[in-house]
Amino acid sequence: MDVVLAGMSKEFDGLYSEVGRPSIAPERLLRALLLQVFYSVRSERLLMEQLNYNLLFRWFVGLEIDEEVWNHAVFSKNRDRLLNQDLAQKFFAHVKEEAAGLMSDEHFTVDGTLIEAWAGQKSFRRKDEDDRPKGRGDFHGEARRNDTHASKTDPEARLYKKSAGQEAKLSYLGHTLVENRNGLIAAAMTTQADGRAERDAALLMLHELTRGRRGRITTGADKAYDTRDFVSTVRELGVTPHVARRQNGAIDERTSRHPGYSVSLSKRWLVEKPFGWLKQIGPLRKVKLRGLAKVDWLFVFSCAAFNLIRIPKLREQSA
Repeated sequence: MDVVLAGMSKEFDGLYSEVGRPSIAPERLLRALLLQVFYSVRSERLLMEQLNYNLLFRWFVGLEIDEEVWNHAVFSKNRDRLLNQDLAQKFFAHVKEEAAGLMSDEHFTVDGTLIEAWAGQKSFRRKDEDDRPKGRGDFHGEARRNDTHASKTDPEARLYKKSAGQEAKLSYLGHTLVENRNGLIAAAMTTQADGRAERDAALLMLHELTRGRRGRITTGADKAYDTRDFVSTVRELGVTPHVARRQNGAIDERTSRHPGYSVSLSKRWLVEKPFGWLKQIGPLRKVKLRGLAKVDWLFVFSCAAFNLIRIPKLREQSA
């Protein structure tokens, strides 16, 4: 952790202001947010309460034993002001550098997961509701679609369900690209929830991963990625798509006859481990931030936290 923060010192220098009262140091802010993720602390108010009496938390953040803890509102304000998508991606990249030698650079798996938005079903109302008489919020029997309705609480959230038979919820989609050796996250991003978002996000992450690379890589995925557009575009990027086959899909015997195809499919479970940790331990079962930008930085930051907690264990196993 110290090495990661030391590598980001230049980014942190640009966050300090030369005027006004001193704010919370970005290094301490990141350390406190990591504690919140690691120990499943559900709010900033409880985090500040823990910092007030927990000596382990104080040591990790860098607070002296008699140093005053920040007000929870001040902490939240500084978090929103200092942390953004760009800083989260840089933090993720520095953590990824620490995993050198533990990650495969040729074989990957991609998938997406629903992130329930901090908005209720009753907030999902018609976009032209201001011109209509206001009712009591009873939407039963009403056809509700994303093109005609929007959440008044979080307008960027979308009503979506990942598979048939499930309840549609106001959600975002989190996407990860996981390497197949130890299941560490190689890339992460968040998008609005729609039927093409998983494939579009996978293409963006693979494009970034293959930039400047000469050799081919492989990527495994489930049947939702078995479309002709996705498979052809992935091949143009220099990626061999080891996608689970579906009837009349784009994957045929030319790909599935190779032994590596079966190996990639057998490694697909690795992509589910981060999702389980991010929702059971991390803060992403139902995110408490609103807006795509904030949800994205929290998702990427939490993915970096997952890698951070895995790296020491993997180093110990490989020693």
